[in-house]
Amino acid sequence: MFDNQLHIFKQDIVFRVGTIILIYLSRMFNLNIRKMKKLVFATALTIGSLTIGTAATPIIFHDGIMEDVFLQDYTEVAASNLPTPIVNALATDYEGAMLNKAYVDDENKYKLEITSQDGASSVLYADAEGNWLEM
Repeated sequence: MFDNQLHIFKQDIVFRVGTIILIYLSRMFNLNIRKMKKLVFATALTIGSLTIGTAATPIIFHDGIMEDVFLQDYTEVAASNLPTPIVNALATDYEGAMLNKAYVDDENKYKLEITSQDGASSVLYADAEGNWLEM
């Protein structure tokens, strides 16, 4: 929904700029605006179509700062298949936390979805040696 609104906003801006340019040119060269209607529409359509698909990665607006989010492919793994160092690090650093789901990516980095003792859900990232990663 957000992407569609952004696309409509871009088209609206392009149309308004095109209209302003048309009015300026028509007054400068004493041209009839009605004759140039098709030209403006074609120009706005062409420029607007250039903005389609400009974001190769999804963009999230967070606290006014634009961040690119790189999608990573994780495969779900059973908790029994987690490396021992990760299980030990989880038990030591997050005592009493319950492991909900575990995932692994191509680089052998693990994503852990846990619930702490107070009921708060968290997502942790670790390498195969049990070192915590900041993502």
